[in-house]
Amino acid sequence: MSEPTIEQFVTSDGYRHHFRRWVPDGRPKGFVLCLHGIQSHSGWYGYSSGLLCDAGYEVVFLDRRGSGLNQQERGHARHHDRLINDVIQALEDLRQHRNEIAPTVPVTLLGLSWGGKLASVVAARRQELIDGLALLYPGIRSRFEAGILDNVKLSLAREAELFEKLIPIPLDDPGLFTGELESQAFIRNDTLSLHDVTVSFLLANRELDRLVLEAPSEIRCPAVLMLAGKDRIIDNPATKKWYSSLASQERALFEFPDACHTLEFEPDQKQWIGDLTGWLDELQLTT
Repeated sequence: MSEPTIEQFVTSDGYRHHFRRWVPDGRPKGFVLCLHGIQSHSGWYGYSSGLLCDAGYEVVFLDRRGSGLNQQERGHARHHDRLINDVIQALEDLRQHRNEIAPTVPVTLLGLSWGGKLASVVAARRQELIDGLALLYPGIRSRFEAGILDNVKLSLAREAELFEKLIPIPLDDPGLFTGELESQAFIRNDTLSLHDVTVSFLLANRELDRLVLEAPSEIRCPAVLMLAGKDRIIDNPATKKWYSSLASQERALFEFPDACHTLEFEPDQKQWIGDLTGWLDELQLTT
């Protein structure tokens, strides 16, 4: 199976981002830019990325600023637009790269878990940069959404300018991500996983929550949604309702009844990866 290189790019504010890139042999069939969840990072998704690469796709998997291999400003984001613009710059760079080596193949933005929320907002704001949107158990609607009291506390922290105060992410139980004991041990022992975010990040997240509810009317590209039937993090019915309201007329839905949140850690990984690869193959024919 293909192995990645670890590369870097610098965004407009000078932040140095790390990412993993999988490059297939020969001319790529397409390009996939991936965004991870709030706690995870690109290192969690080597198996699926390698198989997508073996199927002919070039995969670029970003580590979000302050996450994974990015040690600067851990768990921090200064503003929601900063998170959005990071992805936009990466897409612009990838699209330029695509134009140089395979100008007719599609560029897909793929968001997993929390990254699905960010991907959806980016897709709505800069739809000309992507040819397809893939949402895997996306954090559009979560079972861990902030309540009224949480929002009051967050607003008070903003008024007190406690922007860099760290708040624990309420996902410490690896069983929320997977039912596989070996994968739970991997998550528990992963030193690159993120366990705290700043007040500023949570403020950015709150604004993304607002923007993602407005996004469906602006998302017109082909889209695919993949859901885990036993997900304890994502509100699947609410997510499907959101998805059904997309302006796109080309929507695919795959559900895996026995899966727990992170499909990457499921015993039968080849099933969902095969479905995703099949969707990507069809996207080539429509773009």
